[in-house]
Amino acid sequence: MTEPRPAPPARPDRVPVVVTGLSAVSAYGRGAAALSAGLRSGRPAFAPVTRFDVSARRVGVGALLPGAPVLLDELLTVVDEAAVAAGLSAAHRAATPLLLAVHGEPDGARGLPDRPAVAGAFGRTVAEKAGLSGSVRTYTSACVAASTAVADAAAAVAAGDAERLVVAAGYLVEPDQFALFDAGRALAADGAVRPFSADRKGLLLGDGVAAVVVESARAAQARGATPLARVHGWGRAGDGYHVVQPRPDGAGLARAIEAALGRAGLTPEQVGYVNAHGSGSAQSDAAESAALRRALGAHASTVPISSTKSLHGQALEASPLLELVATVLSLREGFLPVNAGYLGPDPDCPLRVLTETTETRPAYALSLNAAFGGANTALLVGAP
Repeated sequence: MTEPRPAPPARPDRVPVVVTGLSAVSAYGRGAAALSAGLRSGRPAFAPVTRFDVSARRVGVGALLPGAPVLLDELLTVVDEAAVAAGLSAAHRAATPLLLAVHGEPDGARGLPDRPAVAGAFGRTVAEKAGLSGSVRTYTSACVAASTAVADAAAAVAAGDAERLVVAAGYLVEPDQFALFDAGRALAADGAVRPFSADRKGLLLGDGVAAVVVESARAAQARGATPLARVHGWGRAGDGYHVVQPRPDGAGLARAIEAALGRAGLTPEQVGYVNAHGSGSAQSDAAESAALRRALGAHASTVPISSTKSLHGQALEASPLLELVATVLSLREGFLPVNAGYLGPDPDCPLRVLTETTETRPAYALSLNAAFGGANTALLVGAP
């Protein structure tokens, strides 16, 4: 096992970065309370897909909202709820940029008269209708899109380049991506996501829409806003090992974790929970386990770990933000979500996997994500 490098001291000139508002939509329902209740229940939200025809598919299960939700509408709702929770006035909103993570051609664009075919146009529409500033950046970088947006927002605030930003993300399961993952045999044929478990079969897609308000602690204090969490550190690293396969030794993800710890000035032993990428695929989970051992050393075998994807599914570009909201809710409410579907230990994943919902309130937590092409991110959050 590679021993982790000690974390350097946090930079004293950095502006503290906090989250002052959040909201989310998942198969558990709309709003942060619905997500929190679903996570606490430990009951996976997977069910037969009825939104579109899956009769020709190998797998017909996902974690979907009922009916035919429209992405634009869901995004506008979560952005508004996050802004209200943060106490942002109309004037505050009008001066706040939007960082938006979506799929390349958002399905929700069908709700617009001119059906914009590109995510950039969609992002500008979201900002305009949400009353945010005209400064918009759109991310489509697969399963690290939303976490990259959060890292960019935190970096801008920490450097004093922005007072606050709204980060939003959304993906609603649709037939094209479902068919693609099914054809690639990436979907779990047994209808369950079992991260880090023996006999795991793969991932399952799920709806995910979320928004957070990221701002400087000074700005929050000036408004009398109460922070929900602090973003202590963030890290990004690429390994370029393979188009769709993770690097087996986890070196890229380990560097992202080390960068997040370094920015926070924390040691591995201070991390009290890891919301892992945990896709449920054999190669990905083994590589992530290797990354945790490289970055955290012996602490990787003792820190509580789960993947909330085992409960709400994989929401592609939006999944990292849904998972960050889940992590913040868990820390605030004093529970750690179960790693659902666990059947037994896998020797390639020697981790302390949570097999039941645990009542505890650690000071710091990591939220990890990885994507095709070798992109890796780590977000380190804690109490404000």
